[in-house]
Amino acid sequence: MRELSIKIKIADREYPMTVKAEEEERVRRAGKLINERLKSYREKFGIDDKQDLLSMVAFDAIVDRFGVEENLQSNDESVLNKIKSIEHLINQTI
Repeated sequence: MRELSIKIKIADREYPMTVKAEEEERVRRAGKLINERLKSYREKFGIDDKQDLLSMVAFDAIVDRFGVEENLQSNDESVLNKIKSIEHLINQTI
């Protein structure tokens, strides 16, 4: 696996990092999304303090992740219930 040295700019600071070539696009998109959210919070709430803005973005990201995890768990349960129903139908026909 090839690794790349890249720089990601977040809140007017550059962060050098080494990433796998196949992860470069995802890392760059993440940096772009962070900056977009920073800008959005700055405009929406009139906050200029970068630490406050970064904290809000981090909090927002964790809340989003919790939502995704809850949806995945719900989907897993739904799939498991469907499999059990199919299994029950198969057992009835045997």
